Amino acid sequence: MQILMRAISSPPFGNYHVWWSLADTKYAGTALFVKKCFQPKKVSFSLDRPASKHEPDGRVILAEFESFRLLNTYVPNNGWKDEETSFQRRRKWDKRILEFVLQSSDKPLIWCGDLNVSHQEIDVSHPDFFSNAKLNGYTPPNKEDYGQPGFTLAERKRFGTILKECVRLGKLIDAYRFLHTDKDMNCGFSWSGNPIGKHRGKKMRIDYFTVSEKLKDRIVACEMHGHGIELEGPVLSFTHA
Repeated sequence: MQILMRAISSPPFGNYHVWWSLADTKYAGTALFVKKCFQPKKVSFSLDRPASKHEPDGRVILAEFESFRLLNTYVPNNGWKDEETSFQRRRKWDKRILEFVLQSSDKPLIWCGDLNVSHQEIDVSHPDFFSNAKLNGYTPPNKEDYGQPGFTLAERKRFGTILKECVRLGKLIDAYRFLHTDKDMNCGFSWSGNPIGKHRGKKMRIDYFTVSEKLKDRIVACEMHGHGIELEGPVLSFTHA
């Protein structure tokens, strides 16, 4: 932790305020870096309204600015089996996100982070491979739960519903796909699949910036940098809000 704190107090991070939401256990957690010249009016760490304590796994940071809200999330992985800690946990999460975007607000929303879903076939390198992937031969009872976590039909449908149901200020727009409608995964991946798929070059896009339709014409850039890019991380997006 001391090494991390020294790193974020050095250039270029010394020019940013940072907010953390850490997991009680395991590896989850989120962080939000905001240039010091842009001060949020309020920062909370839960989807609840009014906001309560941090989410147990540190999966949410919600920052309210003068003209928009920024929701940064680390979405739970769907997993491979229909257990309370797997499919059902993800269904409950998606339901909470849907309820959040349906809440009345006069400010546009930017929702970003590791959303752990590849919405469309263009968002994966090998759709058939990911649609039919199994772990140790296990086949879920519901056909919509078949396949690689993040690319099951059930997850993709729920994600599509969330994007469409944010109707007060316009549906949510996938910023990367808005700017790169014809690009394939050679330019847009952010995660490699299971260990076998990783070595075969099979990839997915599971990291997103989505913005209220009202903001779509203000999107300047949204790029996927994969792994190994210094300082910028896997997703880099700019908007004028």
